[in-house]
Amino acid sequence: MLEDISFETIKEKFQSNKKFQIASYIAGVIVILGTAYFVYHQFVHTPANTKSKDAYWKGLNYAVKDSTDISIKALSKVAKKYDGTLGGEVSQFVLGRQLMNKGKFKKAIEKLEGVDLKDAYVSALSIGLIGDCYNELKKYSKAIEYYTEAAEKNDGNDFVTPMFLFKAGLCYEELKKFDSASDIYKKLKEEYPDFSNQKSIDKFISRASNTKVK
Repeated sequence: MLEDISFETIKEKFQSNKKFQIASYIAGVIVILGTAYFVYHQFVHTPANTKSKDAYWKGLNYAVKDSTDISIKALSKVAKKYDGTLGGEVSQFVLGRQLMNKGKFKKAIEKLEGVDLKDAYVSALSIGLIGDCYNELKKYSKAIEYYTEAAEKNDGNDFVTPMFLFKAGLCYEELKKFDSASDIYKKLKEEYPDFSNQKSIDKFISRASNTKVK
């Protein structure tokens, strides 16, 4: 699906329709995150949103092309100038993800914490990325907090919810809280069978259930 949608095609569609859905903003983000999901919610443009949209395309294009340093520079300007607009907030979201690519996890947390988007799907991704940052910093308890919040933010979503619950389970294992990890894996098996089959969740249940704290 993604390979059939070029950056220019998305841009053209956006510019020709002022009520084009929010997927046009996050298509590039979804490419970066490696997911195959788009979010479609209607929004009404204000003049500021229109300008922020025009400004942020360049930075997003660099991000899609893996030009991380150039993307960070471009998106930083847009996020600062258009803070509070849709384009500004999306720019900040992508900026946080790009900072993660550079291993700048503390700075990424700062940016991601400031993202304010009404869409539950993107908001959940933003919160989950903060969890990823804390995970990378080996602050597993903090990571669990954000993974749990992200899972609950878009509760019931067959992609977001199980993905972040699974990551929380792995963090519980790092903390040697194997009972908690096992409970999460069992929840995934019961409520999200498709995800569980993909992850071969039984082996994680077995590992967490049979590992003893030394």
